[in-house]
Amino acid sequence: MATTDDSADDPAASGEYDYRSDDVDRPGMVDDLEELIEGDVRFDDYSRQLYATDASAYEMTPVGVVFPTSTADVAAVVEYCAEREVPILPRGGGTSLAGQTVNEAVVLDFSRHMTDVVEAEPDERRVRAQPGVTLGELNAELAPHGLKFAPDPAWGDKSVLGGAIGNNSTGAHSLKYGKTDAYVEELEVVLSDGTVTTFGEVSLAELRAGADPEGTVEERIYAAVERIVDEEADEVRERYPDMKRNVSGYNLDMLVDEAESGSINLGRLLAGSEGTLAIITEATVSLEPVPETKSVALLTYDDLLDAMADVAPILEHDPAAVEVMDDVLLDLARDTAEFADVVGMLPEGTSSVLLVEFYAAGDDDGRRKVADLVADRVPDADPEATPGEGAADRTDAPRVARAAMEAHDEETRAKFWKMRKSGLPILLGRTTDEKHIAFIEDTAIPAENLPDYVADFQAILDEHDTLTTYYAHAGPGVLHIRPLVNTKTVEGVHEMEAIADAATDLVVKYDGSVSGEHGDGRARTQWNRKLYGDRLWGVFRDLKGAFDPDWLLNPGTVCGYADDEPIPDGLSDRAAAADMTENLRFDPDYEFDAGFSSTLEWDNENGMQGMVELCHGCGGCRGPQETTGGVMCPTYRASQEEITATRGRANLLRQAMSGDLDADATDVEFMHEVLDLCIGCKGCSKDCPSEVDLAKLKAEVTHEHHQRHGASLRDKLFANVDRLNELGSALAPLSNWAAKVPGARTVMEKTLGIAKDRTLPTFHRESLVDWFDDRGGCRVSAAEADRRALLFPDAYTTYNHPESGKAAVRTLEAANVHVRIPRDVSGSGRPPFSKGFLDRAREQAATNVDALAPRVRDGWDVVLVEPSDAVMFQSDYRDLLAGEDVDILADNAYGIMEYLDTFRLDEALEADADGSLTYHGHCHQKSTRKDHHAVGVLRRAGYAVDPLDSGCCGMAGSFGYEAEHFSMSKAIGSILFDQVDDSPGEELVAPGASCRTQLGDHYDAEPPTPVEKLDAALR
Repeated sequence: MATTDDSADDPAASGEYDYRSDDVDRPGMVDDLEELIEGDVRFDDYSRQLYATDASAYEMTPVGVVFPTSTADVAAVVEYCAEREVPILPRGGGTSLAGQTVNEAVVLDFSRHMTDVVEAEPDERRVRAQPGVTLGELNAELAPHGLKFAPDPAWGDKSVLGGAIGNNSTGAHSLKYGKTDAYVEELEVVLSDGTVTTFGEVSLAELRAGADPEGTVEERIYAAVERIVDEEADEVRERYPDMKRNVSGYNLDMLVDEAESGSINLGRLLAGSEGTLAIITEATVSLEPVPETKSVALLTYDDLLDAMADVAPILEHDPAAVEVMDDVLLDLARDTAEFADVVGMLPEGTSSVLLVEFYAAGDDDGRRKVADLVADRVPDADPEATPGEGAADRTDAPRVARAAMEAHDEETRAKFWKMRKSGLPILLGRTTDEKHIAFIEDTAIPAENLPDYVADFQAILDEHDTLTTYYAHAGPGVLHIRPLVNTKTVEGVHEMEAIADAATDLVVKYDGSVSGEHGDGRARTQWNRKLYGDRLWGVFRDLKGAFDPDWLLNPGTVCGYADDEPIPDGLSDRAAAADMTENLRFDPDYEFDAGFSSTLEWDNENGMQGMVELCHGCGGCRGPQETTGGVMCPTYRASQEEITATRGRANLLRQAMSGDLDADATDVEFMHEVLDLCIGCKGCSKDCPSEVDLAKLKAEVTHEHHQRHGASLRDKLFANVDRLNELGSALAPLSNWAAKVPGARTVMEKTLGIAKDRTLPTFHRESLVDWFDDRGGCRVSAAEADRRALLFPDAYTTYNHPESGKAAVRTLEAANVHVRIPRDVSGSGRPPFSKGFLDRAREQAATNVDALAPRVRDGWDVVLVEPSDAVMFQSDYRDLLAGEDVDILADNAYGIMEYLDTFRLDEALEADADGSLTYHGHCHQKSTRKDHHAVGVLRRAGYAVDPLDSGCCGMAGSFGYEAEHFSMSKAIGSILFDQVDDSPGEELVAPGASCRTQLGDHYDAEPPTPVEKLDAALR
């Protein structure tokens, strides 16, 4: 992608840089900054739009983006911008839910280069690290020492240390660990004028000695802090809620509490400041030991208010976490294939659940703690249960839990937590204009006031005729509440603010906080004055002015803008940024126009538009393979470029179709910059919490691109690879020799763009169909067979690797299945679909549906060897065609190992396997949650199997053959190679043709398919 600004039309500004104007000398700033720093500087339109959003409901286009490599880089950028009065915004993973990581500023993205763990000191239980390291990577580094950074936000694998400090993050176990501020020991920071200093513990005497209201920035900071300690302590104690989970405003309560001991930690004052006071470049934080073990009780309730009433009594048992899930999310989870079995464990009539987790010194200790809780809180607890000491004395509160289930082993605990986390992804999957928006989703209320708060808040929702869900951290009183609102209408925007205003009144009434977890940002800054009063609002602004005299650090957040800033006519975005209704991603002025009609079937409320607008920006696609696993997003994992993540592509596609980005999504430039490196792995359709299907969107846009601009010869060849393979087989072995002629590969690369260093498929003269006919067809009669299967002759299995097809036939026969290979079928449609030739894919799909659906009605099953072809039948045919025949074929099509496992056909096999296998599954099967079948069958055959939690191999059909993509393909593959090398398996197996090509090129031999290993065990 472009790394400098290509916008030649931007007029050069004379004199000082005016960030409020569109007349920005971006090329001049790029040239200046590139001279000053080692890091990357990007002010092009694509980069700016990539950083216009985060995980919140807000959108603001930044001035530009800088990727610093060091503290010196950060200081240079800050000093440069300070001289020109250009705002600056530090940013990590962009996972903020309140909008604090979007602004009209120069964005400093620390997640690219400044990601090191500088020094771990396990004996001292502390670590020094750069701000861009993710919490998941940090804890992976600390795990061998039995230590962890204790705050555990739900998105810790994607959010970074600097963000955790800036947001004063916590998580599900805040009852034990509190907030991030408690773990901050020392921070290296860059101040608003570019000064580099260190904030840590100082005595009050040192503070007073260094204070000077007229001195340097650092001296003015000391003076402002001194005044707060001396003059505002009583007001802070009076107005701040007495809660573990308050992150609204600046961290003054911590400051005042520490001052009583005679010293304060200035670094902790930055916790929760959201980049408005200083920019963190290195952090020293303290650590906690990893718990020995855990135990969980799942308490069920007939009503949400019963559950809320039970929270305070449960806290007397000293749990590590108390999580709630209401009936709305339970019902949503119950209707999904993935979570139905988990929710199905609950007693009939369950309306809400509380998940209560205990940390324990051992299994017996954990069981005692759970038994104590159950005996105390469940009326019909087993009289034979042995409660812990003191159970009868703990509380006289009524028992309101209806039932309890226990989990002491890791697998069952994971199931319970999975249920707790199951609802949100479904909630975020809405494709209507109404969305469950995060704007009051983390109000914090003392546990004893939760029932009254929930009842009163429900009355507010009823008044506005909308609905919400209640879930998350009931123990510390933080309920995630996302009302359903349509901000594309004026009425919806007014409703959003009215609900927030009323909720803030309730928060004040019940001694709570407007933010117990996600901070102020653009959603809640305006409510801090109501929460804390005019006096403390003024103290916030005075503190901001001392740290940042020109109000250039993330302006508008926490305490608004400077008093002397002019407000242009028409209430500009900048001037109103502290207003929660301004700068919304979807507002009444939002317009969507794809510029073309969709070709595929879109089974959602808003069709293709609904999918384009579905990404909510959580950054789940940015997780590293080492700590998050899964498939998504392979190109991001290899490149660490936002534009290669699902979030980046989805945002740019939406911005192009809404006019925020001046680009046509079907143009050559957009295709090259944004969609070219999407490899169609389909990982996002499963791994993304919202299930954004970027592969399907790319197919739509690529198809339209072909209609408007034509297609290359290479794309046409790959789209019709089934015909090419048939021809290659007919000409074998000549076709195989031709590729080995000296210079032939170089010519292919120069003329067709096929990478000369990539191994080409081998063609077999005897195809699978030829072999099957020569042996006389199936050796199990239809009359005596238990099942009948049509083995689909996909092009690769038929002409390039018939051995896997032969193994499938022999295995099915051994399982007493009558097999036939249909001849009146076409290619599967996968190659043209992947290359965006949707008309050709639909034509092939229709041929196959017409040929096979009648036979399925007659009792035949359809079995496929190649995983991507199987998923084509099961999933993509429904996108290309509609009708009962399509559904009946899709419902009765199986991958070979899935077929054996689903009907337990392998149990009739007399397998005699030996040895251990490393199994790499195909990403398309993983996207449809069908990858586990091969593992089960191979294990029952006698193999020890290590299934890798691996992503895409990087070959991705034709992608790895394309010269310009060869290096990216290998980079993605290197992540898989490391996993294979670390696996204890003696032999590698992989079902997909692409995967085996990539692995074969690296290991000098293609691994066998699972069905070949099963066939070998039978023989």
